[in-house]
Amino acid sequence: MLRIVMSFFGAIFSWIVTGLFFLALTIGAVFWMYSRDLPSHEQLAQYTPKTISRIYSGEGKLIDEFAEERRIFVPIADIPDLVKQAFISAEDKNFYHHHGFDPRGMIGALVQAVQSRGENVRGASTITQQVMKNFLLSSDRSIERKVKELILANRLEQSLSKDQILELYLNEIFLGQNSFGVAAAAQTYFNKSLSELSPHEAAMLASMPQAPGRYHPVRAKQRVTERRNYVLHEMWQNGYITEATYKSEAELPLRSVQNGDFPAFQQQLPPRDYFTDEIRRQLSREFGSDEFFSGGLAIRATVEPDLQKLAARSLQRALERYDRGRGVWRGTKQVIPADDLATEEKWRAALSAAPVPRDIQGWYPAVVLSLGANNAEIGIEGEEGTAEIPAKDVQWARKRLDDGRLGPRARVASDLLSVGDVVLVRQMTSDDDGSFIRWTLRQVPEIEGGFMAMDVNNGRVIAMQGGFSYQSSVFNRATQAQRQPGSSFKPFVYAAALDSGFNPATIVVDEPITLNTPQGLWTPKNSSGKFYGPTTMRTGIEQSRNLMTVRIAQDIGMETVATYAEKFGVYDQLTPFLANALGAQETTLFKMVAAYAMFANGGERVEPTLVDRVQDRMGRTIYRHDRRECINCDQANLPAGAAPAIASNRERVMDAVTAYQLTSMMEGVVKRGSGRGVNLSVPVAGKTGTTNDAKDVWFIGFTSNIVAGCYLGYDQPRTLGEDAFGGTLCVPVFNEFMREVVKEYGGAAFKVPPGGHFVNVDRFTGAILGPNAKGPNVIAEYFRDGQDLSGLGIVDGGFARVDPATLPMFTQPSDRGQAVTTSTGKKRVIPKKADFGTLSSGGLY
Repeated sequence: MLRIVMSFFGAIFSWIVTGLFFLALTIGAVFWMYSRDLPSHEQLAQYTPKTISRIYSGEGKLIDEFAEERRIFVPIADIPDLVKQAFISAEDKNFYHHHGFDPRGMIGALVQAVQSRGENVRGASTITQQVMKNFLLSSDRSIERKVKELILANRLEQSLSKDQILELYLNEIFLGQNSFGVAAAAQTYFNKSLSELSPHEAAMLASMPQAPGRYHPVRAKQRVTERRNYVLHEMWQNGYITEATYKSEAELPLRSVQNGDFPAFQQQLPPRDYFTDEIRRQLSREFGSDEFFSGGLAIRATVEPDLQKLAARSLQRALERYDRGRGVWRGTKQVIPADDLATEEKWRAALSAAPVPRDIQGWYPAVVLSLGANNAEIGIEGEEGTAEIPAKDVQWARKRLDDGRLGPRARVASDLLSVGDVVLVRQMTSDDDGSFIRWTLRQVPEIEGGFMAMDVNNGRVIAMQGGFSYQSSVFNRATQAQRQPGSSFKPFVYAAALDSGFNPATIVVDEPITLNTPQGLWTPKNSSGKFYGPTTMRTGIEQSRNLMTVRIAQDIGMETVATYAEKFGVYDQLTPFLANALGAQETTLFKMVAAYAMFANGGERVEPTLVDRVQDRMGRTIYRHDRRECINCDQANLPAGAAPAIASNRERVMDAVTAYQLTSMMEGVVKRGSGRGVNLSVPVAGKTGTTNDAKDVWFIGFTSNIVAGCYLGYDQPRTLGEDAFGGTLCVPVFNEFMREVVKEYGGAAFKVPPGGHFVNVDRFTGAILGPNAKGPNVIAEYFRDGQDLSGLGIVDGGFARVDPATLPMFTQPSDRGQAVTTSTGKKRVIPKKADFGTLSSGGLY
């Protein structure tokens, strides 16, 4: 009997052993089969996560950040133990004891699933397995993926330490709200650094990996609170916190940025503007979009934040002043439905969601709540209670009717506004003491424009505004808008002429021209519609004479002008048509301002930059703009009063004497010509520009160290009106900005280069005067040494030649009144007055 029993149990044991053997063999075969062609886990040792690229001002203040995945990488040594303990308690309490997978945890999860009949299925993946899934595998639920995960987890445990694996996990894990890694999540949910987190906050972060899409701190507040308290309980059970700490922390309410308990980190950054967005555009092109958005770059911008605000305000005031002068009301086109106006809570929620710009200093979104006989009641975002828009605040405007015509001028608020309209308002204050007067309606102008300022010596762009409001339109009109520069291009024609043997006193004929072009006859005109006969080059640029500029371009050749324009970077390729001498070909404000800087610095190439330096995630400098050498910076002690000596290795793009002559002539533009509205306490040179039909107006000006430029125009070009000129619309922007800049940067007389000498000249006739000559028309012109001051003749561009034998050069005042014979055989007398209005060079075609 005993033998039979032993035989029975022996057979059962043999079957079990055999079964286990075949089971092990099967499992081994499965693992062997799936272990082939697995991704290499060794790459994780060189893990470089996608991290935020940040932009800092010159003072080191964070002003913007860009990221595909909002992640801040933190080494494991800098992550507080409290945060590590919270995640280990929530996700893998045996993390420091297993070898990549946790059999006990897997069995526990299986038992829990069976007991709940599948209703409560929790994951049994260890932190190591989650790292493998996140980095190397997909997230699909399959046996194949699970087997591969176990194999790779075991391999990873043999390659990296526990802390290295935990570092990968805590920096990579997605925690909701576009936050990857614990540091970014702490900022997103609490606006705190990791070291500032309390136990219940660390526990809330550790709750998120289970279901970051469903665990929203507002929509699923109760669920998140329960999960947070579970994590706190596990931290107590694992010995990381005391029972008293667990109980006190679990009783605390769930607090977060999303619930309004903390200010959002992004709210502490200034609103994104045209400057930082242009950095994004340029560096994405330079380093690649992937590297910019995920490379963790530290970017030191050239922007001066206070001046950037000033640039925005100066341009905004000019645009709004012009738009308000048109007297047409457009509003925001946004309307809040009547149902959402029923309670204050509803209209405030609807107003906060309204897509209107909020980056205009002093402007606030508001909604019209009711209309009275004269006034309108409004609710203002961020302001308690309600306010009124009185009737007198709308009487400047008219609405456009459905048929496109303008309606009558508004008399009361209801003539412009309807209940539910979203509007923009600002406070009107007293000029005397700044006291509040009333709220007043505002609107984003139709007209747009750009403004830019930079250092003429190193190319650092200190301010750039690409439009009225970045949140209203992200299109950067300083760098992206291709516009006709008009007369602001003329200095490049004059620069080419001065290098070709002309001088500021050279006489150029200002007479009608008609050219036969493939498009038909072209008859350029001066803006005044008049012509003035022979005139000095200085007067030509001061008064912005079109006919003189065309003749100069014809004389020296448009190919020469094109070479200069391309050398200065105004164009990549300028088509050599005479019309382009008047700025007909389009370019950008960015290129024009940079080119004018080369006039100001004496003719040396300067490359504009928005970035001083770029460092990679390891702190290594991978880009530096200023590559000039400091000669004596290695000296321990410089002599008293001595400054570091910087060796300039910049390319010279124009002769220094030419640069000074041109700068002196453009000083005349500001003192006596089209730019005479400029009013600064330091020497200024510049040039206005107004295109055909005043579709664009420009002014670019510079001191000895700062150049700034402005243009205004509609995005879809159309006339700005008969009274629109660069001197009336853009000069005020330049003035407002530069008055503050001069306080910080100062300004001096423009440096006179060697190689020339001053000669007194009659600025109207070009006559050479004696050294003691005085009078309102006498000006000291800078002539190049060795240049012949006689026999240059009158320049007419070759359209009709003046016989040099019969037309002497104006070298003395006594030459006035002499009779001459023109190339057409007509007798003319050089007038005694300075305007030469009666001298004609004949029929020019």
